[in-house]
Parts: sequence; C-alpha cells; structure tokens
Amino acid sequence: MKTIKQTEYASADVSQLEEKQNGMPENKGAERAFTELERGVYAALETYSNVHRGSGHNSLVSSQLYEHARGVVLEYMGLNKDRYIVIFCSPKRTSELISLLKPGSYQTITSREIGLPLGITAVAVEKKALPKGSPTECGGGTARLVAAGWIIWNTGPDKFEAGTPAIVNVIAFSKAMLLLKRYGKDIFKKLQGTDLGITELLYKDELEQYSGVELMEQLRKTLIGLGMIVPTLEGEKPFVNLDNSASTPTFQPIWNTFRQALRLPERRKQDVVREVKAICSEILGAPLDKYDIIFTKNTTESINLVSESLGRSNDRDTEPAVLISLLEHSSNDLPWRMASKKSLVRLPVNAEGFVDLVELENHLREYNQDHKHGKKRIKVVAISGASNVLGTCNDIDKISPIVHKYGARLLVDGAQVVAHRKVEMEKDDIDYMAFSAHKVYAPFGTGVLVSKKGLLNYKPDEMRQICTSGEENIGGVASLGKALVILRRIGFDVIHEEEQKLTKMALDGLSKIPNIRIFGITDQNSGSFDKKIGVIVFETKDILHNKLAEEMFQKGGIGVRYGCHCSHLLIKHLLDISPVLEQVQRVVLTVSPKTQLPGVVRVSLGVENTKEDIEILIQVLNKLTSDAKRKPNGEQKKALAQAETDFQKELEEFAQTAIHKVYAYAE
Repeated sequence: MKTIKQTEYASADVSQLEEKQNGMPENKGAERAFTELERGVYAALETYSNVHRGSGHNSLVSSQLYEHARGVVLEYMGLNKDRYIVIFCSPKRTSELISLLKPGSYQTITSREIGLPLGITAVAVEKKALPKGSPTECGGGTARLVAAGWIIWNTGPDKFEAGTPAIVNVIAFSKAMLLLKRYGKDIFKKLQGTDLGITELLYKDELEQYSGVELMEQLRKTLIGLGMIVPTLEGEKPFVNLDNSASTPTFQPIWNTFRQALRLPERRKQDVVREVKAICSEILGAPLDKYDIIFTKNTTESINLVSESLGRSNDRDTEPAVLISLLEHSSNDLPWRMASKKSLVRLPVNAEGFVDLVELENHLREYNQDHKHGKKRIKVVAISGASNVLGTCNDIDKISPIVHKYGARLLVDGAQVVAHRKVEMEKDDIDYMAFSAHKVYAPFGTGVLVSKKGLLNYKPDEMRQICTSGEENIGGVASLGKALVILRRIGFDVIHEEEQKLTKMALDGLSKIPNIRIFGITDQNSGSFDKKIGVIVFETKDILHNKLAEEMFQKGGIGVRYGCHCSHLLIKHLLDISPVLEQVQRVVLTVSPKTQLPGVVRVSLGVENTKEDIEILIQVLNKLTSDAKRKPNGEQKKALAQAETDFQKELEEFAQTAIHKVYAYAE
C-alpha cells in the first residue's frame, strides 16, 4: 500500500515553532487542532465500512486507513515498523494482553494520555514476542477457519483484536498524533470544554420535528458519504452500500453528538452515561432496577465477559455446559468453547434457520433433569437474536420459558436485531443481551452488555475496571444514545415494514435470475417471513462467491460481504461441506493461508437503503450472470485484462485520495 509521503508530516515541528513565535494563544491553537481532527474523522466517515471483511470501495479505504493508523502510532512512538506491530485495545483488554508479554517487549500509549476520551490503547509489541496459542479474548476476526472441534487462529494483530475494532476512534487517535507533532504534545489537553446539557446533546437536532417514515426519509439525506462517486470498470457510479450487517454508516445528527461529546467537561460525562443507560433500558425493555447496563468495546467483548463470569463458578458439584445453535457468529461460539472446563452443546437449525424447540427441550432435559451426561449441566443457552447469515429471528419468547424451566440462563446475541426490531428483555425473561453501536449507525467503538442484576461473577474492583473501560469512550456512548433515540422516533414497526418491502423486492428480483441459489426464507407468503430481517445470502453456479462480490463493486459500485461471515459452521452446513472436505480445507489453509474457501455472497439492508439500491443490485447481477455465460476470445481477454489493470490504478488512486483527505493537513 502506498503511504502519504513523509514530507507531508515533516513540517510539524516547524509549524509549531512558527505558531509560538507568532504568539498564537493556546486556546486558539487547540481549537484549530480540534477542527482539523474533526475534518479528518468526517472524511473517514464518508467512506466508512468494516475492515478486512467486505468487498467494495468503502471496505478497501477503511481497511487501508485502519492499517495506516498502526504505522502512524509506531512513527509517533519512534519504533521500527519492521520490529514492532501495533494492537489496538480497550483499556480493560490492554491489561490482559500485556500480562502475556515479557517486560521490555512492548510499549503503550492511550488516547487519554493525549487528551482525548476515545477509549483506545495502542500496544506496540515486538513481533517475535506476540503470544502463541489461543488469545485471551476471542470472537469475530480472531480465527481464519473454525470447525466444531478445532480452530485455526488468525495471525498478527487480528488475533488480538476480537470483534469489530473501534475503527473510527483508532483513525481519530492516529490523526490526533499527527496534530500533536504540529501543535504541541498537550494541545488537546488545552481544549476548552463545551458544557452541553443532556437534552441538547442527545435529543435536539435539525430533524426533531419529524417521525416515522418521514424521519427515515429526511435522515437519509444526512447520510455521511451520501452520493459518493466511485470508479468502476464501466465509468464512475454512485456507491451502493449493501453491507449493513458488517457495520453501519452514520448520519449527521449522530456524528454531531459524537464530536460534541468529546468536548464535554468531566463533570458532565457521568450524566451522559446515566442518560444513555436509561435510553438503552427503555429501548430494550430492561428496567434499571432489574438489569445492569454495562458499556464495552463491542458485542464480542460483552459475550466474553459473560463467558468469563461463568468460568468463575464455585459450584464443584456440577460442570457447566453451554448450548448454542448452529446459527451462531464466532463471537457467540468461540468465547464459550475457549473458557476452561466447559462443554459446548450444539443445536441444529432447519433449512430456514430456525431452531427446533423440541430438540432444545430434549437437550436441556437430558443434561439438567435426567443427568445423562454425568456432572455436566447446561448453565447458559446462547442464541442469536437474528442470524447474520440467514436473517432469521428465532422466537425468543418461546425459547426463554423452556430455558428457564430447566434452570439455565438465556443470553441473546443482539448484534443483528437491535437496529431492526423491538426488543423486550423483561417481558421475554432474557438474562443477558449483547450488541454493538456500530450495528445501529453509531460506529464509534461502543458495545453494550445488559445483564440481570447479580448474575455477573466479578469482584467490585473488577466491575469498576470493566465499567470505567467502556465509559472512557464517552463519544461512543453518547452517539449510541443518539442513534437509539432516532431509531425510536422512526419506530421499530416502521423500520421493519420498510425493510420487509425492500427484502421482498430483492427476493423477487433475485429469484428471476438464472443459476442463483438463495438460502433461507424465500417464500414471502410464509408465516416465517415476518421473522426475517433484511439479510439475503446466495451463490451462483457460474461465478465463485469472492469473484462475484468483486465484480459487483468493480462493475456496479456495490459493496457487499462474501465468504463465511464469521459463521463457519452454518456456511459449511448450507453448502453441504462434508467432514472429509472440512479436513481437506484445514490442511489446505494451513499450507496456503490465502486460499479462498467456499462461501456465499450477502446483501444486508439498513435504514439508508432505498428501492433504487435494490434496482441497481438486480440490474448488476443480471448483467454479471449473463456475461458469465459468454466465452471471450483472445482479443477480448486481452482487452478485459487491460481494463482491469487500468481499473486497479483508478481504485488505488481513489483509496489514496481518501486516505490523504483524512491524514493530510488542510491548507
């Protein structure tokens, strides 16, 4: 990857000296630095997507921005990039990581040290000192391939950055480091606070007079990155984001809350935390007198906290087991299997993606009533609220009574459900729920764990550390609150209805394209269809999943996700991967880590999507599948190869322009 020339940063000390000589007041310099920081972060949001996990222009740019941030940190710390690698952690996870490292093999720097409440710690570790074996925190992104009985872990920093990282906060952190070199190392500590009231910060905005469908339509106009024009093989086109299950973009009112929260005085921050907890409590139907609401870095960290808590059980008469379904994302699978002395019980799903309630009760009866498995007892049933692959929403209201009938507790992975459907934790008797702000249009590094009071097995000082770690990212907490307020004003019934219209439209179009196979619920007249969010996965007979996703953005400007979607067991089940072939994959991936394994393409919808997006999707897929049947001659192959070469240059220029816009100084 090309990087911005060093000379663009080399003037930092000179500029700082000139400003001191010119007598610039400290507060004026701080204001200028913060304005420059805001400009860079806003530019990053214009092309925001999840990193390393999708196709399309936005995923490419965000990935390069995120990786570029590692280099900026090393440069700021004066460390050799050939010797060190940077791992970005939450404050809590930092202590766990460095406990595995030898003294002298690492250095750390925190966002708090540079004067910004971003909740980020950068740990620069000697590459040769990276811990071997299993990571202390596991989930999405930490593994390259997962089977029921084994795991091939990722390498490098990905292994230690479980779940979706605080991408935007990390970019802000690294941008701030460049500004420290320009304006002085304490410049953000000199920034004057802005003491906004809670009402103004979380409830007031330019759209407050709207609600329902009208609010959704007006909100779309404030999408950061709206109308982004991207290069394709067929000329410039507007970018179409159909990858909302990986991560969601944000909107102007939510961004305003984030940036304003960074300037709040310390005395105001706990007021924000309390108010956002109240918002979460109301949205999730989890009364604060019965539930604890804890802010974390993402869904993965939240589920790891529950898993670790279960592992601390003092019950010596039984051995804890955990029941999960075949639907589960790695973040609701790996934490349970990695904790010591626990057994994992897997519940199958039907072709549409629903668990069998009879089978669920049979398992619970065998373990917890009939004691057919010795001392093992199912202590937790961990189920996704909505599948990130099939979009199916299991009947939690029916699952919960069965779980509690046999003395187990229910955890719901709410990562894919909170932005789409109304959640009722108390009504459905849910013991734990985890979700992430980056799935609800606030991609600023905050996760949430909601737990019935008294269920988490941590000492008071440990709980304080957990809470302090998540609450340090006050911008992330505040923007989550703002996003939930806006979703509530739209109405979850409205969101569901609009999403269903687009899902039906997409299924209609896809069903008419030859050789496309759609997985999960396809019958729109089925009683199950109302239990589906806007997630559709498919494959084609003529084009491999990775190639199809690549061509969707190369020729149509569409960003999607392809592969196993961190749900390896479910994808292998859908594609009928036999145990023998699974072992072959294990060998192949060990020998050749970049080998592309079988997978599917996923389209996932958000509140910013419209029928025009679906029309473009169907048009592009029709053309791609039609073109796949044609066999180009020699001259045509040569022309296509040259066109792709030229496009790659355009794409690289697009990415470098976007990176420069974030990291370079404004003139």
